[in-house]
Amino acid sequence: MAAIERGAAELRMDSASLYREETFTDRRLGVIRVLTPVTKDGAPDIGRPVVYLGEAQLLTQVGALPLTFEIEARSLGEATEKFAAAAKVAVDRAVRELQEMRREAASPIIIPDRLPPGLGGPGGSRGGGLHLP
Repeated sequence: MAAIERGAAELRMDSASLYREETFTDRRLGVIRVLTPVTKDGAPDIGRPVVYLGEAQLLTQVGALPLTFEIEARSLGEATEKFAAAAKVAVDRAVRELQEMRREAASPIIIPDRLPPGLGGPGGSRGGGLHLP
């Protein structure tokens, strides 16, 4: 029972970090989500900045990869102007991560904790043959 109660406590929303979300799109390139900070009563929280998030998709051989990225802006108009540049940074980052994942998958090197007898190292043979004291 204590584990369930502990898990429920971890799922509590932080009432000091609430945002109201609005979504804007040009129905062509992507989406801008405007996150306006609010108090726990829903009133605007002018002590925290508005956050602009861009959303787009990167088309790959296995399907569309969703991209979400922050846009440094002070208004929705500025966010629309900076959308393409922020999306390019997100695409470049995603491509680098995909290339790294591909490299890691192509060369799985396994380093065992212990080598089997006969392959050298601790417990292994040192030059072949039997060694008697």
